[in-house]
Amino acid sequence: MAVYTHVPAEDMADFLTRYDVGELLSAKGIAEGVENSNYLLETTSDRFILTLYEKRVNEADLPFFMDLLDHLAGRGCKVPRFIADREGNQLQQLAGRPACLIEFLTGISVTEPTPAQSHAAGCALGGLHAAAADFSGRRANALDLAGWHDLADKYGAHFDDIAPGLARRVAEELAYMDAHWPTALPHAVIHADLFPDNVLMHGDDVTGLIDFYFSCTDVRAYDLAVTHAAWCFDVDGNNYHADRGAALVKGYDEAFGLSEEERQAFPTLCRGAALRFMLTRAYDWINTPPGALVTRKDPLAFLRRLDFYANAKSGELTGA
Repeated sequence: MAVYTHVPAEDMADFLTRYDVGELLSAKGIAEGVENSNYLLETTSDRFILTLYEKRVNEADLPFFMDLLDHLAGRGCKVPRFIADREGNQLQQLAGRPACLIEFLTGISVTEPTPAQSHAAGCALGGLHAAAADFSGRRANALDLAGWHDLADKYGAHFDDIAPGLARRVAEELAYMDAHWPTALPHAVIHADLFPDNVLMHGDDVTGLIDFYFSCTDVRAYDLAVTHAAWCFDVDGNNYHADRGAALVKGYDEAFGLSEEERQAFPTLCRGAALRFMLTRAYDWINTPPGALVTRKDPLAFLRRLDFYANAKSGELTGA
């Protein structure tokens, strides 16, 4: 979440007249994240999230996200639904952007998860996969292996400005992925971005899973690998916490299950997850406009994860 498009309070108040949600009391821009413009709104009836979709989110994909969240909520997952206006419309226009009003879920996002919190996140991800098993929608992953190549082709000339030798390291890793990516593993709808800031918690209990705008159809166990890379290291990527990794995978296995084939492929899946976020962070580092209310994130934090995963064994990552 972030703020790129600034919306006057008067325009927000007028926007809310389409809904049965009360009158606007306050609005605050949310700086976390890098994808869309987001505001926390408080009205006379409740709190909501107002999201304006920026250029990286394709408006044509929004019905997929809406259908997925309605499906998951209907099966008991703690996810924020898109709110419909009085005419039944979930998708609107505001300040020249596609816009939606979204449920606000309580809870906080942890910065340094404990093993117990990592276990809860694994359980929640497994529950999400179980709930999505009969979801019929499909969406291609724009940030799959081909997408990683595309980012490297377009922006690789700038990688050594971030760190000397980074361009060569990316090229070597892409060659490895071309030869080893486990395409034969089961595919399903995945979250694809389940970082701690996309999981809301009260203590050790998950109260919400948010920010589904990378959701897509891809290798299902890759979703667990993304979560592993996000939850099991210090923020800067310098230290791996094996207790978190074991707890995360155990929670997922208890809630959904992880096959032996998925376990054996897990180091490669984790390498792919680290490469993906290193590349997209490098893109954001290079392209974030001056003056945007957004926190840029360090690409090298995921290069350090990548270096760790390149030398790790399956049991070391899964606690087996």
